[in-house]
Amino acid sequence: MKKWLLMLPLGIFLLLGAWTFDKQSMKSAHEMKEPTERATVTLFNKDKEKVGTAQLKQLHDKVEISLDAENLPPGEHGFHIHETGVCEAPSFESAGGHFNPTDAKHGFKHPKGPHAGDLPNIVVNEEGKVNAKGVNDMVTLMEGKQNSLFDEDGSALIIHSQPDDYISQPSGDAGERIACGVIEK
Repeated sequence: MKKWLLMLPLGIFLLLGAWTFDKQSMKSAHEMKEPTERATVTLFNKDKEKVGTAQLKQLHDKVEISLDAENLPPGEHGFHIHETGVCEAPSFESAGGHFNPTDAKHGFKHPKGPHAGDLPNIVVNEEGKVNAKGVNDMVTLMEGKQNSLFDEDGSALIIHSQPDDYISQPSGDAGERIACGVIEK
């Protein structure tokens, strides 16, 4: 009988300890749940022909961008998020400048850069196709944040005719805008 009384506190400790652990692990699993914010983009050329799509997905503190496009000129091209969700052909100037809510300088090579909308160049193969995937930790798909791509005037993805040099102001000397797509939920 005395053995059983001595074991009772240990049993209660183990039972409470297991419950506490399960409660904490459930909380951690909930906190780790991936956000579900997503966006799609249909890219059009100057002739208003569809040339590709992009999928954007919120991954905690960054946005994954997956691009699948065709019928583009082969070679390296600048690829950016622009500040306004309007794509009026043929120049796409309606999309405004690069998305830059923090007033940074343009380019990955600039000591006071980059813009939040600066993305790595893409490479289109000889058949005019590109499949690229990357992440941007300076933007979000969550509304109401300073760096949200869903502010009051929206945002757009732009493909340029030339590669971005990652330092020239204000936009990397990437040439004409050859494709544009509005970022939409």
